[in-house]
Amino acid sequence: MDSNIKNKYELQAQIMKALAHPARLLIVKELCNREMFVCELQKLIGDDISTVSKHLSILKQAGIIDDRKEGLRIYYRLKLKCIPMLLSCSENILIEKTREEIEILQSLSKP
Repeated sequence: MDSNIKNKYELQAQIMKALAHPARLLIVKELCNREMFVCELQKLIGDDISTVSKHLSILKQAGIIDDRKEGLRIYYRLKLKCIPMLLSCSENILIEKTREEIEILQSLSKP
């Protein structure tokens, strides 16, 4: 494989890895609606502030979110506007997968 192509996929994998945690997906989903400060996100997730900060750092390093300081508060916002479409697509995959599983179960229960 060409090294440029390999590098491209490695960089894309880093973005996917940043999203590959339920708490980070929840953060991103909420940031699709509005910017939030860390204490709001902490209440939402229910983890301690250091854990939430670590999640935010991972998302920021991946280029998914951005922040701005206002007084003592740091507000986080979604940087990539395509993320809502990605989340919607993954939800559609789950719906389709569930439909297929229901169909299989229904076919098993038929005589």
